[in-house]
Amino acid sequence: MEYTMAATLNRARQGLARFIVAVIFAGVSACATNPVTGKTELFGMSGAQEVEIGEQNYAPMRQSSGGDYDIDPGLTEYVQGVGNRLAAVSDRELPYEFSVLNSSVPNAWALPGGKIAINRGLLTEMGSEAELAAVLGHEVVHAAAGHTSQRAGRGQLLQILVLGTAIATADSKYGNYAVGGASLGSQLINQQYSQGDELESDKYGMRYMSRAGYDPQGAVALQKTFLKLSEGRRSDWLSGLFASHPPSQKRVDENIQTASRLPPGGELGVERYKAAMAKTIEVKPAYDAYDEGMKALADDNPDLAVAKAEEAIGILPEEGHFYMLRGLARASEGQYDSALTNFNSAIRRRDDYFQYYLWRGQTYAAMDNYDEAVNDLQKSNSMLPTAQAFYYLGAIAAKRGDRRAAIENFSKVAGDNNQLARSARDELAKLELSDHPEKYVYRRCDPGSDGKLIVSIKNATSLDIAGIAFAVDYTDSEGRTQRYTRTLNGVLGAGRVVEVNTQLGPYAAGSNCPVQITAARVYER
Repeated sequence: MEYTMAATLNRARQGLARFIVAVIFAGVSACATNPVTGKTELFGMSGAQEVEIGEQNYAPMRQSSGGDYDIDPGLTEYVQGVGNRLAAVSDRELPYEFSVLNSSVPNAWALPGGKIAINRGLLTEMGSEAELAAVLGHEVVHAAAGHTSQRAGRGQLLQILVLGTAIATADSKYGNYAVGGASLGSQLINQQYSQGDELESDKYGMRYMSRAGYDPQGAVALQKTFLKLSEGRRSDWLSGLFASHPPSQKRVDENIQTASRLPPGGELGVERYKAAMAKTIEVKPAYDAYDEGMKALADDNPDLAVAKAEEAIGILPEEGHFYMLRGLARASEGQYDSALTNFNSAIRRRDDYFQYYLWRGQTYAAMDNYDEAVNDLQKSNSMLPTAQAFYYLGAIAAKRGDRRAAIENFSKVAGDNNQLARSARDELAKLELSDHPEKYVYRRCDPGSDGKLIVSIKNATSLDIAGIAFAVDYTDSEGRTQRYTRTLNGVLGAGRVVEVNTQLGPYAAGSNCPVQITAARVYER
C-alpha cells in the first residue's frame, strides 16, 4: 500500500485530470476549418478563448523576457508598421499586436490571439525589412492557424485560461520559478513547433509577404542564415529562436520552392531597415557589455560585473538595466546602500519593470527594512508574479509573526521542484508541523509475516523531526475496536522511515490504514 497521503493526492490528481479532459472534450474541442489552410482540423479551444489567453499573458510574458525595448520608440513603431502590414493581408482577423523586447537573446514568439513579440537580439542579426517581414509573417501564421494552442495539451490550455497570468520564459532566469498558471503560459512559447507547423508557417508567411508587397526571397535568405547559424551551435540561438523554431535544410528547400511559385520581385527594404535600426546598432556595444557583466555576475566575479556595467552606462546612460547590473554586483558584496542607489537609478529610468522592484525589495529585506521590502515585492508581483517575491514575502511575514501570511506566501512557492520550492516547503513544515503533522509525516500499513499490522512512518520533509506520535484504531472481525498509541523515541531524519509492529491483527494487505499521525515537531539541535 502506498503512503496514504501520497496515495490520496495521486487519486485526487487523477480524478481532476479525468474531469478536465471530460470538460475539454465535451465543451471546448471542435472541428473547424483552419482559416489559413482551409483544412478541417480539431481545435483545442474557441477563438474567443485564444484571444483571452493572449491578452492575459502578453504583458507578463513581455516582462519576463526583458521588458519592452523603450530606448528607441521609433524602432518599435517601425516593427509595428511592418507587422500591421502583414496582419492586414492575413487569413484571420485577430487583435494583432507587435512588440520589441529588451533582450539580446535572438528570439521571436506568438501567443494565441495574435500577440507577437520580437527581441532586440534578433533584430540586430537581420539586414532588411523583407527579412523582418519573414519573421513576423511566420509568427502571424502561427497565431492565425492556431499552432500555439494546438501544440499545447488541452488540459494545459484550460489551466492557463482558469489560472490566468504567465510568468517567466526561457529568456529569463525566472523560467524555473513559475507560480500558479504562470509556467503553463510560458510553455506556450517555449515548446518546440512541429516540422509541419514550421513548414506551414514558412509557406503561408511567404504568401503574406508577397501579398503585402515584400520580396519572398527575404525569407529564403533568412532561412539560409538561420541554418548556417544553427550549425555553429551558438548558445544564444540554441536557447532562443532555434529552441522553438528549429531550422533545417528542408525548410530552406521548401522556401525556395514556395518563392518560385510566387510573383517575382517586391520590396527588400534594406535602406529602410538600416535607418530604423541605426540607433540600436549604435548602442549594441552597451548591451554586449551588459550581457558580459551578467555572465560575470553569474560566475561570481562582481568586480568584472561592475566594470562592464560602467562601460555600458558610459555608452547608454538612459538604460535602467545597466544600473540594475551594478546594483546586483554591489548587493552580492553586501554593499546594500550602494545597491539601493543603483536600483533607484534604474527605477527612475524605467518604473514599469518588475526586476528592479524585485531586487530592491530583496535588498531592503537584507537591511531589515521590511515595510519598504514588502512594498517593492508586491509591486514586482503586480507586474510579474515570481516565486522569489512570494518567498521573501513569506519570510518577512514569518519574522513579523504573521503566520497566516507566511503560510499563504510560502504555499505559492512550494509546489515546484527547485531549490527555492524545497526551501519554502521547509519553512511551511516549521510553521505547520505541530498543528498539521499529517501533512509532513506519512503513514503506511502492511501485514507482517505473522499477519499483524505493521505501521511505517516516513518523515516526508528535509528536516529532522522529533516527538512523532500516532494512534491506531483497529477493528477486529467481531467489530471490537482496539486503540494503540505510540510516541517514537529520538529523532527521525529527513526522508527516513521507521517501522512499528503493533501486534494488532489480523490485517489484510490493501485494507484501510487505520492510523492517524497525532503529533510531531521540528527537531532543534
